[in-house]
Amino acid sequence: LPVVTMLGLQAAAMLGGSVVVESVFNIPGFGRLAAEAVARRDTPLLLGVILCSAVTVILVNLLVDLAYGKLDPRVRVGR
Repeated sequence: LPVVTMLGLQAAAMLGGSVVVESVFNIPGFGRLAAEAVARRDTPLLLGVILCSAVTVILVNLLVDLAYGKLDPRVRVGR
């Protein structure tokens, strides 16, 4: 279970790190789009990027929680 927890945390960290990596290496992607939206003060685009990132993190956390129930039967709710 600790490995599954760390995988979930690393997924969120990779989203945050993508801004730096994509800006430094000039790679077009989601992180660079966010950085350019901040630089251009494009609020609607920035809100869209933040919303998509938040939904992705929430879905990864949901998958991690569901994986707990499959991997360890003691974690299941209502049984």
